[in-house]
Amino acid sequence: MFIKNVKNVEEIIAGDGSFLKEVLHPLKDNVDINYSIALAKVKPKQTTLKHKLKTSSEVYFMLKGKAKMYIDNETKIVEEGDIIYIPPSSIQRIENVGEEELIFLCIVSPPWRKEDEEIIQGDEIPSQ
Repeated sequence: MFIKNVKNVEEIIAGDGSFLKEVLHPLKDNVDINYSIALAKVKPKQTTLKHKLKTSSEVYFMLKGKAKMYIDNETKIVEEGDIIYIPPSSIQRIENVGEEELIFLCIVSPPWRKEDEEIIQGDEIPSQ
């Protein structure tokens, strides 16, 4: 049986500027899955940097807060309970439009790899 508590996972600032805890990854946790899961947080009134995953698809599962999701040329308001599919190579970012911290799960398949992520030039790192 494999159990991991998110409280025990180190939080980092991800390449897109969000606060991130990689909670499950097959190469780090020795589990037989073909995806990875991270817990992401974005502070109120902050926006992540534009980025894309070149070969992986991504799903965001919104746990808390309200945001504006940008995928390529589309923009939608998303909130707690929403699930957003992000196709490979789609330029994406998320803007916390609420007054509370935005919290969501990022499920990446195949599992996230640093070399698969590209930050889109011209953005500045958001102050968080």
